[in-house]
Amino acid sequence: MTSSDRSQAVDEKRSYEVRTYGCQMNVHDSERLSGLLEDAGYVRAPEGSDGDADVVVFNTCAVRENADNKLYGNLGRLAPMKTKRPGMQIAVGGCLAQKDRDTIVKKAPWVDVVFGTHNIGKLPVLLERARIQEEAQVEIAESLEAFPSTLPTRRESAYAAWVSISVGCNNTCTFCIVPALRGKEEDRRPGDILAEVEALVAEGVSEITLLGQNVNAYGSDLGDREAFSKLLRACGEIEGLERVRFTSPHPRDFTDDVIAAMAETPNVMPQLHMPMQSGSDPILKAMRRSYRQERFLGIIEKVRAAIPHAAISTDIIVGFPGETEEDFQQTMHAVREARFANAFTFQYSKRPGTPAADMDGQIPKEVVQDRYMRLVALQEEISWEENKKQVGRTLEVMVAEGEGRKDGATHRLSGRAPDNRLVHFTKPAQEVRPGDVVTVDITYAAPHHLLAEGPTQTVRRTRAGDAWEKRNAAPAEPAGVMLGIPTLGVPAPLPAVASGCSVPASS
Repeated sequence: MTSSDRSQAVDEKRSYEVRTYGCQMNVHDSERLSGLLEDAGYVRAPEGSDGDADVVVFNTCAVRENADNKLYGNLGRLAPMKTKRPGMQIAVGGCLAQKDRDTIVKKAPWVDVVFGTHNIGKLPVLLERARIQEEAQVEIAESLEAFPSTLPTRRESAYAAWVSISVGCNNTCTFCIVPALRGKEEDRRPGDILAEVEALVAEGVSEITLLGQNVNAYGSDLGDREAFSKLLRACGEIEGLERVRFTSPHPRDFTDDVIAAMAETPNVMPQLHMPMQSGSDPILKAMRRSYRQERFLGIIEKVRAAIPHAAISTDIIVGFPGETEEDFQQTMHAVREARFANAFTFQYSKRPGTPAADMDGQIPKEVVQDRYMRLVALQEEISWEENKKQVGRTLEVMVAEGEGRKDGATHRLSGRAPDNRLVHFTKPAQEVRPGDVVTVDITYAAPHHLLAEGPTQTVRRTRAGDAWEKRNAAPAEPAGVMLGIPTLGVPAPLPAVASGCSVPASS
């Protein structure tokens, strides 16, 4: 590439695409990466570009045994595209980059930039350096260089937002590699968090999700064990903030003051995602999870006593090394007792670099599969029974964008109830925008969603809906990117992410 070609490439608006794998923390990091690139003058490539962008960024996850195979397969598909397009750049970041810093460029020499979890703010500089020097730039920081919330952000929605309260994790679960890649827990100051929330609400956001590897350990870095419950109560004082959620807590740190704050703060939603991982005490000990079945079920009982309509979800790993049929039956017993609204269930897979990967007693694949299918069948039955209890209730639903894949064919809209259950409802005659709130009567329940087939009772137009309308009426670039306080955003509904990674699975 000649210097004139390079100059032309820099002068023109270059497009970018970010591909995200893994947990909510990665999703939120990708909002930062998009914001950084747009702040540097890049423009987002159209949906479905599939490698046609000038810069393709992979934000990777390291929790699955085959995570590297997936990455290198995707990189391999881009190699011929890059050969045909002088000036195209490929960057790899995230947990797998932090872990395999020395091997990515060796296996895929066409990659231009490798960066880690602690220095995402360097991406534009590294891309420019790689372009000028015409060689790969590999830069991995061993500790956090700047809290991500100080970086520009391109939020994915106008009505709901992630707000990071901490990064890193102090737990040492034997199946999880997150602490090694994300570092020790580091808490943000409460004032900084609340200032971000207030700025988001001023822009029209009406729902926020407090995000951390272990949110209810928040405060350990600040010397205040009740800091998280105080933060929830402080969010309750912010005018215009209608819904507050958080993910994910750890049973070890889940204290009565948090339950009280949830119950007594009106805008904290009646929803709890708390990873159980196993119902067997010996397996929990082998996992280095510092609670036992009785403690976990005791928390569930307290939450339900304080918040009767709370929907509780969890993560469960099946087939952890050494798991016997008796251990598995203890998990089944705990699921029957807890009656989760839903559970993200995973077959154990080795995470290279974790203690569990080298443990004796690795379970044969066919045994793990059989247990997994039995657990899924049980949880499906419970989820359906719990959802049927919602039939006849009148619920306020915040209209969402992209939640109902069949909405166009069924003439319905979709959204989330206060407890985060997915609700499909008949499209009313009047205009309804994402972020607006409707009141509907639930008429039918399926295991994973509710239906409101009758007429909508009320439609409440909201500032969040106004924000969505304004965003979609304006040009796509580069509004919504600012330095310091992030702009608008949306946390996706809890995805079935690989257990052991960040949020909600590892906690």
